[in-house]
Amino acid sequence: MKYLVLLGDGMADYKNEELSGKTPLELANKPYIDSLAQKGIMGMVKTVPETLKPGSDVANLSVMGYDPLRYYTGRSPLEAASMRVKLLPTDITFRVNLVTLSEEEKYEDKTMVDYSAGEISTEESKEIIKSIAKALNTNEMEFHNGISYRHLLVWHNAEMDFDLTPPHDISGRVVKDYMPKGKYGEIISALMKKSIEILKDHPVNKKRIAEGKNPANSIWIWGEGTAPALDDFKTKFGISGSVVSAVDLVKGIGVCGNMNIVEVEGATGTYHTNFEGKAKAALEEFKKGQDFVYLHFEGPDECGHQGDIKGKIEAIERIDERALKIILEGLREMGEDYSVLVLPDHPTPLSLRTHVRDAVPFILYRSNDEKNNPDVKYTEDFAEKTGLKLAHGYELMEMFLNK
Repeated sequence: MKYLVLLGDGMADYKNEELSGKTPLELANKPYIDSLAQKGIMGMVKTVPETLKPGSDVANLSVMGYDPLRYYTGRSPLEAASMRVKLLPTDITFRVNLVTLSEEEKYEDKTMVDYSAGEISTEESKEIIKSIAKALNTNEMEFHNGISYRHLLVWHNAEMDFDLTPPHDISGRVVKDYMPKGKYGEIISALMKKSIEILKDHPVNKKRIAEGKNPANSIWIWGEGTAPALDDFKTKFGISGSVVSAVDLVKGIGVCGNMNIVEVEGATGTYHTNFEGKAKAALEEFKKGQDFVYLHFEGPDECGHQGDIKGKIEAIERIDERALKIILEGLREMGEDYSVLVLPDHPTPLSLRTHVRDAVPFILYRSNDEKNNPDVKYTEDFAEKTGLKLAHGYELMEMFLNK
């Protein structure tokens, strides 16, 4: 048996007046996903405990079978693992976003225009972070380059006393009420303010402005954490696994679980990603003998944060047509029984432009145990009406793998 998890980050949503009272999942043309719903079982699963913030870190840990109440130590340490940055027990890590802030003179009066600096390219951001590191690195602090707008800060020998806000939670808002707080809040704030001076005349930003793109005119620091310690995935579940994703956070979970991490050329973490390449990479992992593949697509979540209704629907349709179609055809050709689990990690409602901890709809399909429900589709309502609901996200992996 081969096991595929198809994770559409942030796919679930609320009914939206701009969509005639429907959700993106209800409007998206997704025949291959819907066919799995008709031949499998659907239900709802709670991936984020009430005591934790509804981040992709917590939710993906949960979906991958790790109880976040036991294993979660923060978002950025997982990203550090993906970047192969070695951490000491006394290190604290932070996510560093490259962002676009408005032009007010006082930092606190600026507005969060774009939490991704126009989805800045990795090549451009590498030059930006190089300048940040040259100016701000010390014996205690080190900046590390990541992918696109997502980067890393390691602080040696600090204490966990921070109150930091994700930038995607404050899109379009004045940052004053969301500045870093806690024992070290002023130090973090000072780094962010210094970055304005470093970046205002940076060659990369001058070029981006000339091209009509948002400049990366500030860093925004958040997502603090300490080194994680996950159980080995194969030891925990008895099967070998791979992760196919463009997002350091998700790859980091795989690294910490000693899973195989697959890099795909053109995988961007947006809805412009290389869907076909990621699908073919997942199939190749199965052909190489892997039992389990966690295939992650970030596009619906990015569009949810940006309030991009059309983009979110298209992201779901692209996952269906340009990835799942290829995978299902490939799995059938392999001639071995297979199971597919389709779900988001959390909802990212277009109306809120941030994550919520509501339960999410899932499909569990097995090629050797097909059902016959021709009238259903993969939507929040249909999944809710089944009455099947798991209270803990990590239980779904156990159910999927027959554990």
